[in-house]
This record gives sequence, structure tokens and C-alpha cells, in this order.
Amino acid sequence: MNDPGASAETLRTALDGLLDGLPARQAAAAVERLIANYRGATPTDAPILRDRADVAAYAAYRMPATFEAVRAALDALADAAPEWVPGSHIDVGGGTGAATWAVGATWPGPRPVTVLDWAEPALALGREIAAAHPDLRDVRWQRSRIGSALSIESTDLVTISYVLNELPEADRATLVDTAASAAQAVVIVEPGTPDGYTRIIEARERLVDAGFRIAAPCPHSAACPIAPGTDWCHFSARVSRSSLHRQVKGGSLAYEDEKFAYVAAARFPVAPAPSRIVRKPQIRKGQVLLDLCGTGPETGTGPETGTGADAGTGVEAAPALARATVTKRHGDLYKSARDADWGDPWLPASPLRS
Repeated sequence: MNDPGASAETLRTALDGLLDGLPARQAAAAVERLIANYRGATPTDAPILRDRADVAAYAAYRMPATFEAVRAALDALADAAPEWVPGSHIDVGGGTGAATWAVGATWPGPRPVTVLDWAEPALALGREIAAAHPDLRDVRWQRSRIGSALSIESTDLVTISYVLNELPEADRATLVDTAASAAQAVVIVEPGTPDGYTRIIEARERLVDAGFRIAAPCPHSAACPIAPGTDWCHFSARVSRSSLHRQVKGGSLAYEDEKFAYVAAARFPVAPAPSRIVRKPQIRKGQVLLDLCGTGPETGTGPETGTGADAGTGVEAAPALARATVTKRHGDLYKSARDADWGDPWLPASPLRS
């Protein structure tokens, strides 16, 4: 994958100048208020981002986290379809354009891009920030209500990040259906909470029903093996903290971890990972424990491991969650497991026993 470092650094530099002249205490107070309200139940036709000061504070705080979460989801899509490059992109509910920056980091180069959002101050600031990136200077920033009346032009890629939680259930369904009818690929990102995961699963089902193939994070397009209410699938992205982050949260670390849930789906052929690491690997003396979602022996549930329902039948097991134990006797696989991270695909060269 392309290194997103250059785009991330350009974005951070652009954001650094947003709060010039705005007292730190005022910026922190604005962020605290916006965090409490902007991602709540407020209708999208009554934006909480009222003016440039609000948007600047919120963008400086949230854009890096949204960028990293969306970039991780896009990277997973690109891994599943390495020959595909979107020729056009529509960012629904994109605000100041974090997802647009993430698309540019994943697939560098100019392309027709439209950012749709109802908050005019967010769009105006997004246009200002994008001027720092040569590939984003011609992005179209369009004010539009994000709901049942939304119309989306035909495009290669639609991103919808941290938007579904702002919509009533009926509007969420309509938005996903509208995106599916317009795009060749759809990537949706939500907060990494049980509710965020539920919204992702609902969207995932609608995309599959519309004929899409799941590219990531799932290794399959079948039903999620997590029993409703027992757990939720989410991932984590490391985000460099700005001084504003530290002021608002009172922390001293140079980073924080953004928890998110996502689905990436496409109408064209994709090759999802055989299995994916769905929890932080547990590294112990001489072994690594991997919690995996998959459909075959890599998850420890297929016929070759002798632990699944179809053991010994030669029939691949159904999608399932399982734990694989990788020890030093697995040689290079052990080294790979020690380097593996939460959210990574797992591609062992030989079956593992759980």
C-alpha cells in the first residue's frame, strides 16, 4: 500500500494553522461541546457546527482520527482489489473532508471528487484546508441534506464516515441503498461501539442484498458469525495527538487510539483475506494467540485442524470466530504473528491448530 505519511503530515500542517488567534481555552470548550452534541441525535438539517470557530476547533480535533480510521478501511479495500483505482469519489456527509484526504492517501492523484454536507461552515473550511494539497484543489464542496431525499451521481467510490449515527433508521437504510445504486465500491465507517457495529452490520446486509461483494474486514459475504448482543467487531487506528487533543483530554501521550467499525464492499471481483485478526494479538512466552474471523483452516475451525463441525469431511467450515495459537515451532509464521496487528489479514502458509 501507499504510505499515507505524506498526506497525513500535510493535513496536520494545514490543521495547525486553523486555531491561530483562537484562545486555547475557547477551542477546548468548543470541542467539548461539539463532542457531546455533534455526533448525537441532532438532525442533519440543523447543524451544530455554527461558525468558523466551531468548525476549526472540531476539525483540528477530529479530522486526524477520521482520516486514520477511513484510511485503514480504504487500505483493506485496496488490498482486496489491488488492480482497482477509483476514477471518481463522492464523500457523503464529509464535512471538512477527512475521508477525501484518506482516499488521496490510498490512491494518490487527482480525480473528480464531491463532498456533500449540510454544514456550510464545514464545507468552507474543508475547501480552505484542501488548498494545501495539489490533488484536492478542484474538489467540489456541495451543501446537501444527508437523508432520504439525497441524490448521488454515478461514481466509482462512495465513502460514508461517521454519518449513519446522525440519521434515523429509515434514512440510514435509504442512504445505503442510494450509495449502492450509484457506486462501484462503498466504504462505510462508524464509531467502534456496539451501536456503531450494529449500524455497520445493517448496512453490510443491505449492500450484500444489492449485489455487492464484501471486501473487508470480513473474509466472506455470509452472515457475521458474532451472535447479536454478545460482542461487536471493531478495530483501532493510532492517531498522533495535537496539543489540542492533550488540552481537551488532559493527557500527555503523543498519540491516542481511534476505535472504529467499518465495511468495504464492491460490485467488482474482490479477494478478501482468508481470515482477519479481530482482537489485539496476545504475545506470550514462545507463543502468540490470534483471535481470527474466517471460513477455513486459518481460523482453527476448518477440516484440516480437526476442530470444526465439518472436521474430516473435506468440506470448508462456515464463517466462524476462533483462536489460533502460533508457537516457535511454526517458524516464520511465528515471526509473522509477533509482527501482526489488530485488523491485519492473516495468511498462514500452513494450517494452525487452535
